[in-house]
Amino acid sequence: MNSSLFQILTDVIAEFWTQAEQNPTPRALSFEKVPGKAAVFLGARRSGKSTFLMQQAQNLLAGGVSKTDILFVNFFDDRLESLRKGGISKILDAYYLLHPEKKNTKTLYCFFDEIQMMDNWESFVDRILRTEKCEIYLSGSSARMLSSEIATQMRGRSISWEVFPFSFAEFLKHQGFKSDRILDAKQKFTAQKQFGEYFEQGGFAEVINMTKQIRMKIHQEYLNTLMFRDVIERNNISHPKAAVDLAYWFLNNCSSLFSVNSISGYLKSLGHKISKSLVAEYVEMFHDAYFLFPVKIFDASLARQNANSRKIYCVDHSFAVSCSSQLLQNTGHQLENIVFISIRRLTKIVHYYRTKSGLEIDFIFRSALEHGPWKLLQVCESMQNPSTRKRELRALTEAMAEQKVTDSIIVTLSEEEDIETEHGTINVIPVWKWLLRVGL
Repeated sequence: MNSSLFQILTDVIAEFWTQAEQNPTPRALSFEKVPGKAAVFLGARRSGKSTFLMQQAQNLLAGGVSKTDILFVNFFDDRLESLRKGGISKILDAYYLLHPEKKNTKTLYCFFDEIQMMDNWESFVDRILRTEKCEIYLSGSSARMLSSEIATQMRGRSISWEVFPFSFAEFLKHQGFKSDRILDAKQKFTAQKQFGEYFEQGGFAEVINMTKQIRMKIHQEYLNTLMFRDVIERNNISHPKAAVDLAYWFLNNCSSLFSVNSISGYLKSLGHKISKSLVAEYVEMFHDAYFLFPVKIFDASLARQNANSRKIYCVDHSFAVSCSSQLLQNTGHQLENIVFISIRRLTKIVHYYRTKSGLEIDFIFRSALEHGPWKLLQVCESMQNPSTRKRELRALTEAMAEQKVTDSIIVTLSEEEDIETEHGTINVIPVWKWLLRVGL
């Protein structure tokens, strides 16, 4: 290893020792480290993966681990550009040149941030898990690290966890709000007021308490980077303008139904000549980047799931507003997006539901691990209008009967009551209270 490269690597390694005293807001994500497996943290850019890795390193320091036993590297560092084509192993070489006495004697805690920037990272991680005395923590901005890359290359040597922008509960902690599970009257008032701020600002930590103008500019920069790094460049997209136009269509239509046919027609109307299959691939690329989440209809038949329209949601409701035309802003749709992301933090098994008579329920979901009963949830900005109330109750009552569910939820902006029906109880609950109740 030449001296200039060694100096760069030692500088990168040593920087953790000066940065580790930061004390960001604790995240609600809980995970269990499994011996012999890398812990992988996935999520959209700027959602807090790097911060979470740093917090885990801080926890180790608080538990007595020496700073020199922690190797923390952010692979977005431009100084590592020369290593991206097959040179990732030089990071570990440089560390052991600095600390030869530690090799295979003490556990090395490796934190590799945005590791997908490096070629052949999978085989590198697989090798050091097998040959070194180490624990490995990884982060990445692509869901493909979970599916194709990790599954095929690491052969079961990893467990993945997802990181999203701040939930409402995390937002409250970030703003200094402290409470027990049971809130007093003053805390309830504060929580309701803070939800208004969360509704406006969203969950990306960097933009909280910024002015609206600056928040929008930062969100738009996020979108530009996400589209060109995590979608267009990563997937070598041949029609980048079509992908960008499609992303903007989705941002303007969050919480709405779409079909590949309809959005293909829209892109053709803009002059893009791309196939329906390519449009479908773009949708999956957005999903891979933890940017947009397509939700299928609830149906036992996969063919019918794929044949029906899907709904689309964004990783952060305020981000979607900042990057949209803002001509179609809809409070109800933003509320639905907030609820979806909160459910998605809990489980990947989430659909929308259509009753036999054609009435729609926003969400039916259950835990992938518990295999418990299905849960029905409807989002309604307000039930004050009698016709709205009648429609929502009828839809949920029918769905409860069809799925043999004895309780369901309607999330509103501010209303609260319990409604008894012939098939069970419908709990109407304000969104701020529901978000805190689910612990997210």
